[in-house]
Amino acid sequence: MELLYYLSPEPSLPVLFILSFLAATVVPIGSEWLLVVMILSGFSPVQTVMTATVGNYLGGCTTYLIGIYGSDFIINKLLRITDAELTKAKGIYKKYGSWSLLLSWLPIVGDPLCLLAGIFRIGLVRFSLLVFSGKFLRYTTLTILIIQANGD
Repeated sequence: MELLYYLSPEPSLPVLFILSFLAATVVPIGSEWLLVVMILSGFSPVQTVMTATVGNYLGGCTTYLIGIYGSDFIINKLLRITDAELTKAKGIYKKYGSWSLLLSWLPIVGDPLCLLAGIFRIGLVRFSLLVFSGKFLRYTTLTILIIQANGD
């Protein structure tokens, strides 16, 4: 019964966490609107930013794991990439592409970036540092802009 309280339609940190998590998967929703509502309603900016960041990061990790464990199916059945093409793509991605994970917060392209990181077996530490940093900077910037616009 207590779980239903936390999942009520009222803005709360658990609802923000779940929405942020889902927004970083293939579910086409955004979490920024709830962050804005919560900041304007007086929620702690630090707690709000950290909750949204952790939820969004863990959602990205889910997509990353799908890339790792589903890579054979994705590469062979969906994309039909040859071994030579895959080797070339891995080299390019490892050299330049992992930095693109800083943009994993972007709509449309963010989820595929996390998926590719899993497919190309980018290390979890590198993945985590880049994805968490990008998502944290996005939510922090949004929060600062809200606070400044609101005159607080």
